Amino acid sequence: MTLLLVIGQWSFAQGTKREKPNIILILADDYGYMDIQEYAKHTLGTDKSKMFYETPNLDRLIREGVAFDRAYATMLCAPTRSSILTGKYAARLGFTTATPYEPTYYNQGLKVPKGSYINDVIYHSDKIPIEQALRNGSSNTGVPSGTKYDNGVDETSIAEALPDYNSVFIGKWHMGGHGAQGYTPANQGFKSIAWYDAGSSPYFNWRKLWNNKSMKRHPNMPQKEWMIGNAGEETGENYLTDDLTVQALRFLNKQAKVKEKPFFLYFCHFAVHGPWQGKKEDIEHFKNKKTKGWNGQGDARYAAMIYDMDKSVGEILDKLEETGLDKNTLVIFMSDNGGIDNDVNPQGFITNNDPLKGGKACLTEGGVRVPLIFRWKGKIKEGKWSKIAVGCTDILPTIVEVAGYNPKSLYTKEDIDGRSIWGLMSDVKNKKKTYTRNTHYWHYPFNVIYNNPYDGLPLTPHSAIMEGNYKLIFDWYGKLKLFDVKKDLSENNNLAKKMPDKVNDLFGKLITWLDKDVKKTYWPTLNPDYNSAKEVRDVPFIDLVKIYRNGEDVAKAAN
Repeated sequence: MTLLLVIGQWSFAQGTKREKPNIILILADDYGYMDIQEYAKHTLGTDKSKMFYETPNLDRLIREGVAFDRAYATMLCAPTRSSILTGKYAARLGFTTATPYEPTYYNQGLKVPKGSYINDVIYHSDKIPIEQALRNGSSNTGVPSGTKYDNGVDETSIAEALPDYNSVFIGKWHMGGHGAQGYTPANQGFKSIAWYDAGSSPYFNWRKLWNNKSMKRHPNMPQKEWMIGNAGEETGENYLTDDLTVQALRFLNKQAKVKEKPFFLYFCHFAVHGPWQGKKEDIEHFKNKKTKGWNGQGDARYAAMIYDMDKSVGEILDKLEETGLDKNTLVIFMSDNGGIDNDVNPQGFITNNDPLKGGKACLTEGGVRVPLIFRWKGKIKEGKWSKIAVGCTDILPTIVEVAGYNPKSLYTKEDIDGRSIWGLMSDVKNKKKTYTRNTHYWHYPFNVIYNNPYDGLPLTPHSAIMEGNYKLIFDWYGKLKLFDVKKDLSENNNLAKKMPDKVNDLFGKLITWLDKDVKKTYWPTLNPDYNSAKEVRDVPFIDLVKIYRNGEDVAKAAN
């Protein structure tokens, strides 16, 4: 659905109107906060020569722009992508996790139960060998696009909110129902150059997979061909990150010559998501690097993947400069969730997010706190950091404002959760109060194989609220943790028992939000087969939601 926004007159110099800017949004996958050298230096003060990873181009992006040290995504890729696309909390859309090619009501040709959505997974679970007090909630896999199955629901996408733009998409989609017809990038307002609707992709020999249209996997899908992706033009490149980059550079060359409309390029890397496959020569370089092991970061494959993605960013910046497009192009870089931390990953060592606690799949800082950088050569401040807490839902309204439209119509008509952070580019401390959000929410209703960073056992369903500097993490097993994340970056000092009034206040706000915005099909439920006698956790299960509904003291009752 295209929403015609009110176009406002705006400028960077008072009284000076200007042409609409081009916008490039680069989204990395599973890329940790501490995986950028400049972020690591900003956090720990360590000289970059002592670090293992190499990110000269992302460091350049930071030097030439504004970086956020408290930017938040969700805990997983597909939920964050749905939030960026729509400006809404992922759980409102039903995106509560990221799934592989799993059965949905649509791809199985089944009737949709009351309260569910056609692209919901029928049931998603990991193989967890210990008792689970709760059953998983469900998750959506496709953003509503106004098809006959959507019952009149048609989310306005970031591309549709830019009606005057040539919006194109490259890379990882993962919000189209795993190949459902009517939910591709083209159905959300993009021209697709190369795309694949899955959580991961091989980095070598991927083209046949992306171009597969066979219905063998889901023969009951009500469509003629599987809409899983399109590898795009041949580039001669054998490595996925390089191939997608060449396709992006070709697009920029064309735009530099045509200049009929401003463009919005949404470039979603699969890097650095698994499988962890780097180019041989890059892996060899990092295998022999003397700083291997710094801050627990020592996987040469992962370092090689970072190196190649960083090179991609550099090639984009160089192409903008070469073509003259950099004078009027905003570049944004973000990651979709935290890195796969060694302490929580059951598959072995990948990266380390210290001093941030936890990683991908966790609601601790290591799972949801991500790099976010804005760079517009000569137009915004350079080398500045903002400590204001912002979120992935803010990307859409920010881009809308940059493009010269009035984002307030999105706040009202579309009821989006995000708010523009454009004012922070010139006012990084938010002294003028142009950024009005103070509260952020997360919801993850799943038992998963990733380990809880506090007890080392498989994660149970979690939800969280952050208001100002205080973040309350609600473990649905019956635990509450309250942290002042400004003072306690590593989330080691649980204030829950010391500040019960704050806990009860935030818990009430969290449940109120869940009640209002998250359908019950996306909530965890009590497991009727749970055997408490076999529980391996050192505290019993407590139903804190029931205690809250009964009007009792949640802070006092929690483990």
